[in-house]
Amino acid sequence: MASTDTEKSYYATGRRKTSTARVWLMPGTGKMTVNQKDFLDYFGREVLKLLVEQPFETVDAIGKFDVIANVKGGGKSGQAGAILLGIARALIEYDPEHRPELKKMKFLTRDPREKERKKYGQPGARKRFQYSKR
Repeated sequence: MASTDTEKSYYATGRRKTSTARVWLMPGTGKMTVNQKDFLDYFGREVLKLLVEQPFETVDAIGKFDVIANVKGGGKSGQAGAILLGIARALIEYDPEHRPELKKMKFLTRDPREKERKKYGQPGARKRFQYSKR
């Protein structure tokens, strides 16, 4: 059975801090679903919606794709960053000519910053117990 462009989906993975997002793009009307919930119901902040839509604005694809994302780990902001990276990578899978635009806007760079581990014998990653001279 031959697959047409309307039923084709594009998959990519995005990560940020401890969040991992699996993102599917399908040609559609611009509906965004995160963990089987509407995007704004899941995140609740308009700022995160604007952040996640930036790759679409960059390549003039607002309202052309439906997004289905499954996200695990981290907080809401880290999850939104993971979805952004996943969308950018999926847009490249859809059309490799979008790569220079997305790369220029730094949407393809995985943010490597993560929480530093706590060290043994100390109260935190960098914090030390109070020194008492006497």
